[in-house]
Amino acid sequence: MGQIVAGIAAVENRISSFFHNHNLGLLLRQSNIRKEKGVCLDTLFQFLLSLAFTGKNLFRLLEASDTPVGIGKDTAYRFLNSATANWRRFLLLLGTRVIVQKLLPLTAEATKKVLIVDDTLYRRDRSKRVELLARIHDHNTGRYHRGFRMLTLGWSDGTSFVPLLVSMLSSAKAENRLAPMRDDIDKRTNGYRRRKESIRKAPDVLVEMVSLAIAAGTTARHLLFDSWFAFPATIRRIHALGMHTICMLKDTPTITYELQGWPLTLKQLYKSVRKRCGRAKVLAEVLVTIGNDEQGKPVTAKIVFVRDRGSKKWLALLSTDTTLAAKEIIELYGRRWDIEVFFKMAKSFLNLAKEFQGRSFDALVAHATLVCCRYIMLELTRRTNTDPRTLGTLFHAVCDEMRQIGFTEALALLLKMLEEALQGVVGFSKEQIQRLIERFIETLPRAFRERLVFLAPMPA
Repeated sequence: MGQIVAGIAAVENRISSFFHNHNLGLLLRQSNIRKEKGVCLDTLFQFLLSLAFTGKNLFRLLEASDTPVGIGKDTAYRFLNSATANWRRFLLLLGTRVIVQKLLPLTAEATKKVLIVDDTLYRRDRSKRVELLARIHDHNTGRYHRGFRMLTLGWSDGTSFVPLLVSMLSSAKAENRLAPMRDDIDKRTNGYRRRKESIRKAPDVLVEMVSLAIAAGTTARHLLFDSWFAFPATIRRIHALGMHTICMLKDTPTITYELQGWPLTLKQLYKSVRKRCGRAKVLAEVLVTIGNDEQGKPVTAKIVFVRDRGSKKWLALLSTDTTLAAKEIIELYGRRWDIEVFFKMAKSFLNLAKEFQGRSFDALVAHATLVCCRYIMLELTRRTNTDPRTLGTLFHAVCDEMRQIGFTEALALLLKMLEEALQGVVGFSKEQIQRLIERFIETLPRAFRERLVFLAPMPA
């Protein structure tokens, strides 16, 4: 029992440090997330942030005796159901701050930073009256479920993944929506904008999210996504924003790529290019045109055909950055797996879609943002514990000590050579040589003398 209490206290201390070190209170208020009365906003947010680490849901935790005074069921749900809170702005501000202040100093400038976008199923199979609940197709199982599509955009440097933007999508088709949108919500609020966005098409929302991430200064030049979003029209819109795309392609009969003036499907394109001999990983690569941009200029892209592991099939990757080699395109696309790890962590350990049973669409968005905050905190802790450059003054002290040892050893070697040279001169005794070396050391600048650790007579 004592160990459990100590573990909970350690988690609370970690959350409190994360909250204050990154000034989350200020970010909440900048995002119009406020409380007019009752318990302090900072206390309530930290309480909800720690919920996943207690092993209890909200109802069980509120019944516990150690719940902060003033926090009740109504307090928590009133906070989550707020239609004025701008949760998107809060998550973007937090993610950008962590990237700029914590992660970029640990990342080499030559390392390519990327944005990754994907969606996952936010299941609410037992629900009937959740606002904007829809029938969502699961691409993995081929079945339909009740819930939402959680479209997520994140940043990665190949070591750490930081979620930046989250959009909870219902369905653009009215016949797939099982519950209507509230009709009494103020159209000037953030909640109304969230609801209108949820019934838009995913590619349109994706382009807006990329535009927001670019404006926030995330220093990424490539966007990675799966074949579900790999449409030439979407790629051209992203290219117009100044962002390069790297994505997987699927063979669709209605989508063609222009090669030397001929529109070809992906399968036809593969048959028309020359393949590399042997068991090469990269079978072929070719430059194609995927249409014209808004100025009427053709958009050029490189398609790389890769051998599928363990089979005779092939995969196709597209990159609008034609300066990248085929190997670089493959390596960069491999980072897309980071967002899959995030989805797995969010669902299995951070209680995504499991902690609250609210019917409000605002509560769903608020809870998804809380889960992203937990992941950012854990990712930053992992990076801090594994990267030696985050050990602060201890790391720099060790580096200084190593530099001092190198200088001292070099100077000792020079003095040793001087002693050996003087021994070859007739008329100099050993004591005279030692006095000459000591006098030479005394004439050195003070900074050099303090580094010397061999002021005692040197061995013969």
